[in-house]
Amino acid sequence: MDIKIIDTHIHIWNFERARYTWLEGDTSILNRSYGLEELLPFFPAAQVWRGILVQAANNAEDTQLMFETAARHEQIAGVVGWLPLEDPAATLRMVEEYQRNGYFKGVRHLIHNEPDPRWLLQPEVMESLAVLQANDIPYDIVGVNDQHLETAIKVAEKLPGLRLVLDHLNQPPITGGERFGKWGELMKAISGNTKVCAKISGLGTVAGGPGWKEEDIEPYIAFVLEAFGPGRCFCGGDWPVSLLAGDYEMHWAAYRNILSRLLGSDELNKVLHDSARSFYRL
Repeated sequence: MDIKIIDTHIHIWNFERARYTWLEGDTSILNRSYGLEELLPFFPAAQVWRGILVQAANNAEDTQLMFETAARHEQIAGVVGWLPLEDPAATLRMVEEYQRNGYFKGVRHLIHNEPDPRWLLQPEVMESLAVLQANDIPYDIVGVNDQHLETAIKVAEKLPGLRLVLDHLNQPPITGGERFGKWGELMKAISGNTKVCAKISGLGTVAGGPGWKEEDIEPYIAFVLEAFGPGRCFCGGDWPVSLLAGDYEMHWAAYRNILSRLLGSDELNKVLHDSARSFYRL
């Protein structure tokens, strides 16, 4: 398979540069700084050609770290940063600033760490999301439950021109083996909006960590491919979070194997390269 894979979900973090509140008190291997230089040697074995750095903290310092890292490494094609969505005026100012940076490709907020699963529907946040829509800037939704997915559906209805992507497929019910329950119903519902894409990422972690197998996640990948179509699906490695469930090459080998079984060569190229390039305007 000779496809230039785009990894649409890479994290870096540096405790000396930004605050990562979700890691405070964490006792796993994630509770240290991770730089891109640690990952790049594994790109060739994983058959990854280019990557996108994705927000890991709700602050501007994290985004600045990603911009600086992208500028140093040709392997990085873009950055999905953070904006203060609860402040529409500040969001507008920062959008104007960020748009001068060629690496700025999208926005994300750690909504799964917010107490209110309807956080995105706050009037101020919706006003900021309307700014993104007006400027054709996509938004990554990192949901972990049905309420987050229901919220995403409402956002898509209220802002039908906003390009959205569901990170980690909004955590399908893999560990319970459900095929496909409320998650499936909601995914089918939101797939009707052609501006919404599905990101096949983080599934080893969703599957429960070490010991997961390709057959554990394949039905859910097949489901979203049918619902969204290959033109609205793309992949991400979710490094270094994915290390909780295996190494970088293992995850990409699983995605390549599964997708090769499910798709023809043209569709495979879409999911591993073309769809990401189109969505993030790379």
